[in-house]
Amino acid sequence: MTVLRTVAGEIASVVTHAMRYPAGIRRRWALPPTPGNTTFAVPGRPLVVLPGLADNTAIFTDLKIALDRCGAGPVVSFSYSLLLHDVRSAASRLAEQIEQLCEVTGAPKLDLVGHSLGGLIARYYVQRLGGHQRIGTAVTVGTPHGGTVAAWLLSPMPLARQLRPGSDLLTELARPAPQCTTKFVTFSGDGDELVLPARNGRFEHPDLQVRNVVLPGVGHLALAAHRQVVEEICAMFGPVAADDGEALTRSA
Repeated sequence: MTVLRTVAGEIASVVTHAMRYPAGIRRRWALPPTPGNTTFAVPGRPLVVLPGLADNTAIFTDLKIALDRCGAGPVVSFSYSLLLHDVRSAASRLAEQIEQLCEVTGAPKLDLVGHSLGGLIARYYVQRLGGHQRIGTAVTVGTPHGGTVAAWLLSPMPLARQLRPGSDLLTELARPAPQCTTKFVTFSGDGDELVLPARNGRFEHPDLQVRNVVLPGVGHLALAAHRQVVEEICAMFGPVAADDGEALTRSA
């Protein structure tokens, strides 16, 4: 019965996402236009979201609605080519865009939320490219931190080789990172049909602060819109009243 509920939930998520996907093509969430190139203050700390491979902002539809309602953000999206063949190059582009975002907003710190491959790009940026200096919390949803055997089905693709368990990319991420102060939160589902085995959706690292959250009976796409995932992310990044009653500040 549990398996049937998982399958039914994932099918429903696939159908919903398929309907939303066209609206997300070539669509990015960006800061509102400003006159000139002047720096302007934003009401909260920017939150950058990264979709998975061949995906777009549609995957974060429910999360974006919830974040807007709770006053988090501004929420900005990062996109990469459908022909991406290297996690490292995508992470380098992410680093450039985050520096630009910090320059425009004047915000010294940001947060990240990545789904699937987007979470791996975020992690590489934080761990290996000095992103810990900019990122307070990095959240990954359905991300193959330990690789996935499903990548063997896409063996001709250079990117697929990086997603195999034991790849050079994943070996690099296992190296010491004593300087990294970013907090990591992973959400994974034991019904994930793309991250195989499902335990590879979480990770441990002796130098990193990691909280792994496992949702029973939840599939790959369903994770991104799961009520617990959305609520916890809003709790992490929504504004809360400061202890002294002054301006609103980040909870993370």
